Amino acid sequence: MTDIFLTALIFAAALLYSSVGHAGASGYLAAMALLGIAPDVMKPTALVLNILVATLVTVKFYQAGWVQWSMFWPFAIASIPLSFLGGSLSLPSTLYKPIVGVVLIYAAYRLFRASQTDTPTSAKAIPLPAALISGGSIGLLSGLTGVGGGIFLSPLILLMGWAPPKPTAGVSAAFILVNSIAGLLGHLSSVKSLPSAIPLWAIAAIIGGYLGAEYGSKRLGNAILKRLLAIVLVIAGLKMSLT
Repeated sequence: MTDIFLTALIFAAALLYSSVGHAGASGYLAAMALLGIAPDVMKPTALVLNILVATLVTVKFYQAGWVQWSMFWPFAIASIPLSFLGGSLSLPSTLYKPIVGVVLIYAAYRLFRASQTDTPTSAKAIPLPAALISGGSIGLLSGLTGVGGGIFLSPLILLMGWAPPKPTAGVSAAFILVNSIAGLLGHLSSVKSLPSAIPLWAIAAIIGGYLGAEYGSKRLGNAILKRLLAIVLVIAGLKMSLT
């Protein structure tokens, strides 16, 4: 029953996150935290699911014309090696759980803000040093925790006025994909810790990711769903931080 319930949560996370150009890692981590999955299993599982969904999302947003490579590469060139480095580091449970808890609560905050805040429709040039520093910092955190980094990159781009929502979603999808691959390669031995139910979860993530990306590449996600997911992320974040 735990596997089935987790499969449903993974499908829902992939569906919602992919609609806004993300791959769902913080949602997968939240679902696993709520159901008591071991920390050493959470990181590689979230990265594998992230790679599957981010591939679909990147292709869909690219086909819709929303992946701007000129904006993508300055963030990615610094994030990839640092995400690999972060993936190679295995944090003890006493550190990993509170860090992931804070990441989940931050993700909840960003989702809630995104559900009620107007976003820019124009763009200004991205300073190369700012892109390199922010990309590298997000990449390191992504590798350490098992998230793809989109939950940090998207609000940064929108806050700084560097791109409107849909190009931001497209660039975030590609950014998540390369970071997730680098993070998993950094700790490839952790794949041995993948649970036996991973094929079922992968199918759920692929179906949810495809449907969400198909919708999101043409239209942005639903505000009410974002608020509901924000509540789940807060509960999971508190559980990770306090247990």
